[in-house]
Amino acid sequence: MPSLFDAVQVGDLRLANRIVMAPMTRNRAPQSLPTPSMAVYYAQRADPQEGAGLIVSEATAISPQAQGYSDVPGLWSGEQVRAWRVVTDAVHARQGRIVAQLWHVGRISHTSLLPDGQPPVAPSAVLANARTYIVEAAGSGSFVATSMPRALLREEIPAVIEEFRVAAANAIEAGFDGVEIHAANGYLIDQFLRSGSNRRDDEWGGPIERRVRFLREVTAAVAAEVGGGRTGLRLSPMAPTNDAADDDPQRLFEHAVQQLAPLALAYLHIVEGQGRGDRGYQVGPKPFDYVALRQAYRDAGGHGAWIVNNGYSAQGAEQVLQEGMAELVSFGRPFIANPDLAARFRDAVPLAEPQQETFYGGGDHGYIDYPRRPAALPTSSHAG
Repeated sequence: MPSLFDAVQVGDLRLANRIVMAPMTRNRAPQSLPTPSMAVYYAQRADPQEGAGLIVSEATAISPQAQGYSDVPGLWSGEQVRAWRVVTDAVHARQGRIVAQLWHVGRISHTSLLPDGQPPVAPSAVLANARTYIVEAAGSGSFVATSMPRALLREEIPAVIEEFRVAAANAIEAGFDGVEIHAANGYLIDQFLRSGSNRRDDEWGGPIERRVRFLREVTAAVAAEVGGGRTGLRLSPMAPTNDAADDDPQRLFEHAVQQLAPLALAYLHIVEGQGRGDRGYQVGPKPFDYVALRQAYRDAGGHGAWIVNNGYSAQGAEQVLQEGMAELVSFGRPFIANPDLAARFRDAVPLAEPQQETFYGGGDHGYIDYPRRPAALPTSSHAG
């Protein structure tokens, strides 16, 4: 049976272990440009003997209109490509592997963050009961309510799909080993999927088959550009994040993965439950059936690796691998304070606790100054 520490083939990528660093927004890219500190941050977690077999970058905007938070990086300009190259070179110097998470926030934004103070765009003009993070001119940050969005015009949608394709091409030029499409957590692709945010009555909305179209076309465009074997995709079927809601998520997401199966993707990355460790979250009388979701993908011919996420401990991660319910497991917050997370898991060393007040924005403190593990202890427990 596979272990967290076994190598695995994921699409075109050979990974040294099955521990994935999940994407985490840290708001440390002023003017949407990656910084030298970001190169240090990712390189610290890239050694496959101590850290992640695969790193998924923080969510990275595909265009100025795609932004929804202050100081998050982008991948639409040559300057950004060159800045990201410093990061990917640092990761590869440690023999690591890293993919760029491509992001359009849709309605989860604020007019102050968008070109000319324009409103956010979305499938429909439905205000999200959500907040976003804005850094003021003085340097302090705070969470504020999102702005009222406008509905994308039919003729605008192909241009957004093209922005995903161009950003994917830019990611490869910047040295990334592949890309992950962010279709989770109530952002633009997820907004098209769900009945609560997609109220369109054209070919992009209405029945599930039409609501899935945007996801399918974005993914097909990206996979055609960089290769399915270098393309992954993240979904969060039950997460209510950013006011995401749907009338029938089981049927919706089973249909979605069936549509993705023919694209020969490297992996699907599934957030189970609502985030922060609550994998049992459900709406209505029946829990979401993740086993059925995976089977629907396999039955439709999908061969991509299955990555699961949400509050797994090392023991829980080993269990799902041994039960054959996933090929890899991703960890988010544990990687913030434990750049050597794999080594701590392997050597049964307790995990350091991250400083929540330094999660979003700020300097190097709480970002690149977490120490590596002490000497291995004879016995210990560890939570993921």
